[in-house]
Amino acid sequence: MHRGKGMTFVGDSRIPKRGKFIPPKDYSEYPGKTEAFLPNFLLKEWMVGAVFLIGFLVLTVSEASPLEAEADPTKAGYIPLPDWYFLFLYQLLKYPYAAGDYKVIGIVILPGLAMIALLIAPWLDRGPERRAARRPIATGLMLLSLISIIYLTWESSVSHDWAKSEEQGKIVKKVDIDKSSEGYKIYSSQSCVNCHGENLEGKVGPALVGKNIPAQLVEKVAVNGIPPKMPPNAFKGSDKDLKTLAKFIEKVSKK
Repeated sequence: MHRGKGMTFVGDSRIPKRGKFIPPKDYSEYPGKTEAFLPNFLLKEWMVGAVFLIGFLVLTVSEASPLEAEADPTKAGYIPLPDWYFLFLYQLLKYPYAAGDYKVIGIVILPGLAMIALLIAPWLDRGPERRAARRPIATGLMLLSLISIIYLTWESSVSHDWAKSEEQGKIVKKVDIDKSSEGYKIYSSQSCVNCHGENLEGKVGPALVGKNIPAQLVEKVAVNGIPPKMPPNAFKGSDKDLKTLAKFIEKVSKK
């Protein structure tokens, strides 16, 4: 029989017009060119996937997750920071033309245009050439996207206050505080509680728990402040109350 003569091709099957089925050739007739899906090909894919999975599990066990303190909506001074792969969008929203009244530009329009450009790139450049130098449209879109993402990510990284971010994200252990003590009553009646939290865990101001702060320093800061973070004369009360407050904070800060 001549090749293709008197035969109709349907998918991978070969069905002659006479109705007689001709089985396809065995894989052994194509040495080095093909293999059975089950189990040869699937087993290789599974083994590669298993290696990556084991490596991922080893990394997760050996390196602890960089967790921060529990989210507190009352912390007005908290500076949020997205994961590294969203830093470029985070930085984009800092610019005047993509924030405030124009935030729809940074949130919807610019990312939308970028996604549309990537989606229609195959239709804009339909030539058979595969070398990047001879595909100006696709190469240009790719380089523009890559350079923009790298620059915005770098700009966001260098402009962020990492020290403050680390401080505000620290997990402060909860300690038992005697809220019936005279020192705590003075503490809660002053502006201290608004900045340092009800349990001295920190809010707008830093946490006082576990800092081992001497009483003399507490008295000095309460009177002189730490400009510009803390204004002077924040404490309103008698010298006796100030000493009681200082001793209370000193005791709690050692826990």
